Amino acid sequence: MNFCSQCGEKVRFAVPEGDDRPRYLCDACGTIHYQNPRIVAGTLPVQGDKVLLCKRAISPRKGYWTLPAGYMENAETTREAGLRETREEAQAEVEIESLYTLIDLPHINQVYMIFLAGLEGEFGAGEESLEVALFAEQDIPWDELAFPTIERTLKHFFEDRKSGRFPLHMSTVTPEDRERYFGSA
Repeated sequence: MNFCSQCGEKVRFAVPEGDDRPRYLCDACGTIHYQNPRIVAGTLPVQGDKVLLCKRAISPRKGYWTLPAGYMENAETTREAGLRETREEAQAEVEIESLYTLIDLPHINQVYMIFLAGLEGEFGAGEESLEVALFAEQDIPWDELAFPTIERTLKHFFEDRKSGRFPLHMSTVTPEDRERYFGSA
């Protein structure tokens, strides 16, 4: 950030008085520009013994499989965001059961919130998906998953399915986890 969005003057990056981390500060109008993590909300749609995955039609990770999820918009709840993203990416209606995974990615300023959901009826590829398909556990394209958050969520689901209990899973993806997943490139 170079200029203040309130008054247009140049900003500086410093720790404001009484704060503990650097922010963009405008000395002209006194605005402190806070930058906060982005919430990624989505669903884990389940139909019978299968889960619904979408093959990404957009970057990053175009051509890789993911759960229907995306950035939360202003003026919507996390549940609404998960439902909207599922409609947009998979043209599917789901019934949300519960928040299932909450995964922090502090190194890229994101928080993933994936809801366990029952898939109702038809589905198809939305504009951001090349294709959409139901997968049984043995057919999951594990080497073609887009993100570590998706792999982690699916592994929890298939493990929890054995007991029939689906508790909330909270975890953190570290830069090392990400590097193991994507390589050092």
